[in-house]
Amino acid sequence: MRELRIHGRGGQGSVTAAELIAVAAFEGGVFAQAFPAFGVERRGAPVQAFVRFDDKKIRKRSQVYEPDYIIVQDSTLIKDVNVFLGVKKGGIVIVNTEKVPDYTVPEGVKLITIDATSIALNVLGLPITNTSLMGAFAAATGEIKFAALEHALNHRFPKELAAKNIEAARQAFNTVKGAAA
Repeated sequence: MRELRIHGRGGQGSVTAAELIAVAAFEGGVFAQAFPAFGVERRGAPVQAFVRFDDKKIRKRSQVYEPDYIIVQDSTLIKDVNVFLGVKKGGIVIVNTEKVPDYTVPEGVKLITIDATSIALNVLGLPITNTSLMGAFAAATGEIKFAALEHALNHRFPKELAAKNIEAARQAFNTVKGAAA
């Protein structure tokens, strides 16, 4: 079983991202489970969402404590929350930031930074980064295929909004794929 933990703030779409990643994974032929964890349920408060992927039915129902993957939607969380807690060696952490990282990543963990905010602002006109980060996740991990993500976005959003979100995801996907080449 592979696990993803998403760190964000209320209103950034962390829960939606987890749901759509799970839908895309399921469309790709694996079992998937997505669920949130809330503290104080208000806009701007730290939020976590989780996704599990497996080739067989998933019966586990606890939070994700040792993820293979982490997405950090808001890099300011890093100073307040230990977002790297429990990440497995060989794991991948994707951080939305335009800055050069000044934090310590656990040994054996691959860090990918992407300016998902700029992509979202340019494509959507809003700083909502969840779909950009979903594209980055697809490129970095291979857990979901871009076509399956595109299909999930088309089913979740009205046509024009879906097209914009797909474009944001595509730009992030291509950025991460290009950086890996």
